[in-house]
This record gives sequence, structure tokens and C-alpha cells, in this order.
Amino acid sequence: MRSTLQYFSWAFGFTAVGLALAMWLGFTYEHTTHGALSFFFVACVLAVLEISLSFDNAIINANKLGQMTPEWQRRFLTWGILIAVFGMRILFPLLIVVIAAGIGPIEALRIAATQPAEYSRIIGEAHLSIAAFGGAFLMMVALSYFVDESKEVHWFVALEKRLSSWASIRGIEVGFLLAIVLAFAWWLPVKTEGTFLVAACTGLLTFLAVEGLGQVLDKASLSGDVAKGGLGAFLYLEVLDASFSFDGVIGAFALTQNLFLIAIGLGIGAFYVRSMTVMLVERQALSEFRYLEHGAFWSILVLSVAMFAQTLMHVPEWATGLLGVVFIGLSLMSSLRWRRSNPA
Repeated sequence: MRSTLQYFSWAFGFTAVGLALAMWLGFTYEHTTHGALSFFFVACVLAVLEISLSFDNAIINANKLGQMTPEWQRRFLTWGILIAVFGMRILFPLLIVVIAAGIGPIEALRIAATQPAEYSRIIGEAHLSIAAFGGAFLMMVALSYFVDESKEVHWFVALEKRLSSWASIRGIEVGFLLAIVLAFAWWLPVKTEGTFLVAACTGLLTFLAVEGLGQVLDKASLSGDVAKGGLGAFLYLEVLDASFSFDGVIGAFALTQNLFLIAIGLGIGAFYVRSMTVMLVERQALSEFRYLEHGAFWSILVLSVAMFAQTLMHVPEWATGLLGVVFIGLSLMSSLRWRRSNPA
């Protein structure tokens, strides 16, 4: 079995290249050593931000990857990282500007390169829709895990058992989400509530579409077409990663308005998330740590609430990331205690 350092060899290599590019970018824009060091520091902070916000994503990815064929595991860990780094960290922010400003992609790229303040302003104006969409999608991900009759292992026993028992009520997760959405819409200004409701409902429909597609493809895999089943899981993980990325991409603009620096910093973090995912899958760590997956899904639920809350107030990204780390840390400690008391 590979050592921990071996799992992160690609991440270390990309970190070295990425930080060198960040310094070169800083010197290109500022023409000073101070500018180069400033870009270097921001890239480091962005990488840490991405890792702290996406550690739970690595756990969920590992759980889903364990159910996929080796071929589709390799495809996700190669194609998936390309989509995650170049799609969500570069193309997604550009797409926001294209849609929000009604301009072409070339013009959006020109604005990003020459008018970073204007680019950041356009991204900021689209924050309401992004937060509503991501919050709805991630809340459905978390609720679908807890509201499940077949769920036998519980971390917060009383609460999780109650949630599991509610699975007999058809559509309870959707009803709960819609109640949350309506509550937040009630507090929003009249001019923005329509945008919020449309984006949140789109997030819900996207989750239902991905879930439905996954079930159709999984049924196809049972009839012998395993590749299609892998495709369903692949699509689910890509949409899930996109939802996780919303918070990091938007939060990055609080640190810098430079699209290329954001792509470098968040890209470095994405490589570490990939390495953690591979390590968890190959070492079968989720089966060894009984409550680690629970901590990840509680972290997702907290992140979804935080994204909804961002439509009303400023929620620091470090606070969201810290809460996620706390839940995962507590679940890890609970898992270790359980292993000591149940050595068999």
C-alpha cells in the first residue's frame, strides 16, 4: 500500500507549479517583488480555503467511488479533476459573467484580464442566484442521506433515527426544503425574492434530475451495462462537486479579483481533494471510521444553510469551512472511540 506522501505526490507537484505561476502572475501585473509575493500568499490562502470547504466533498466522493467500477473510478479521477479545475474554477466564473452581463465569452475573458473590478462586480450581482441554487442542491444531498429507512448506523442517534423514520412519508425531503426556501424568500426584499425562488427551485429540479438519471442508469447496469451505471455516478459526482465549488469560487473574490489567481489557488486545493479521495478509496477508510461519512453529510447540511443565509447577510467563508472541519473532526473522534470499545 502506498504511503500518505505518495498519495499527495501529484498535489505537491501542482502546488509547486501553481505557486510559481502565481508569483509570475503577480510580477506581471504589479511589476514588483512585493506584488509577486502578494499573489503567492493569496494563492496559498485560496488553496487552504478550498481544502477546508471541500474536505467533506472528498469523503462523499470516496463513498460513491467505492460503488463504481475500477474503469469509471479512473475516469472520474482523471477527467473529473480536469472538469473540476478548468470547468468550475475557470469556465464557471466566465459563464456567470456571460449570462449576467449578456456578453460573449471572449469579451468576458477580456474583462477578467483587464478589468478585474468590473468582473468582480458582475460576479457579486449573481451571488443571490448562485447561493440559492447551491443551497437547495446541497440541502437535498444531505436530507436524502438522513431521511432513509435503510440507514442503520446513526451518529446523533435520537435525531438521526427520527429523520430516518420520516422516510416513510413520501416527498418529506422536498417539502422540508421548500419550507426553508419559502421562509428565506419571506425575509428577502420583494425585488429579489423572485430570483431567489427561481434559482432555488432550479437547484431542487437539478438534484431530482440527476438522481432520476442515476437510478435509470443504475437499472441499466443491473441488466449488464455496467458502464452506464458508472456514468450515472460520474454525473452525480460532477454536479455535486460543482455545488461544493460555488461557495469557494464566490468566497475567493473576497480575497482577490483576479480570475487567473483564483483558478490557480482553488485548483491547488482541488488536487489535494482528489488525493484525499484516492487515499480514502484505496485504504477503505470509510469502513474503518464508522461515523466519518455522517460528519461529512452534517457538514454539507451546515454549508447549505450557510449558503441560504448568505442571501440575507455576509457569512465569512472561514466560518463555514471551520464548521465543516469541526463536524468531520468530531465524527472522526467518535469513530475512534467506537473502534476502541468494539475491537472485533
